[in-house]
Amino acid sequence: MSRTAALVPAAGRGERLGPGAPKALRPLGGSPLLVHAVRALSLARGVDVVVIAAPEAEVDSVRTLLSGVVDDAELIVVSGGETRQSSVARSLFALPEDVDVVLVHDAARPLVPVEMVERVAAAVRSGHEAVIPVLAMVDTIKAVDADGRVVATPDRSILRAVQTPQGFQRTVLQQAHAEAEIDDVTDDAGLVERRGVTVSTVPGHEEAFKITRPLDLVLAEAVLTRRRAGGVVA
Repeated sequence: MSRTAALVPAAGRGERLGPGAPKALRPLGGSPLLVHAVRALSLARGVDVVVIAAPEAEVDSVRTLLSGVVDDAELIVVSGGETRQSSVARSLFALPEDVDVVLVHDAARPLVPVEMVERVAAAVRSGHEAVIPVLAMVDTIKAVDADGRVVATPDRSILRAVQTPQGFQRTVLQQAHAEAEIDDVTDDAGLVERRGVTVSTVPGHEEAFKITRPLDLVLAEAVLTRRRAGGVVA
């Protein structure tokens, strides 16, 4: 029987957050960002395996940290690479043979709603090769040259902000990583697009924002406080 796995590349330093622990281990509401993200993934229906690519020096501590967070799902922790792309590749290599659907999620999106995880996974299981959650752009976007001069104003009605988890048929994602000639792609959908794979979209969620700057942590704390006041745990 086939299974679904969620991969979490969590080996980055997160330098834009300032000095301190690796980004995935920064605290939010008393727990590391990684704990919040993994809890949401493990609560999603149909997620059977969770693979974490942790900083090399933190593999054992991350395994201990998450042992009580992942309930029914199988937990695998591997040493991450120097880049996000290499961390995902290492996670793919560690997958059990019976996994055929793969979700890739940023640890820096700790407040992803469980229903959004399920929406992406369901779309892949229904037959799509690659699926990404997206949000419509609300700001006007400008293209600028190296000197900072505006060269174009794209039509924002066709632009979307991309979130995670991104979902894939396992063979599609594995082939994309195996054939990748560069190691600077910022999302896995970009890799499969280069192979001509059609990437489908589903609605994202405003609370699945990425924590990159200190201000993002302030916003995340506010969202988490509101959730807890309403009795929501993930």
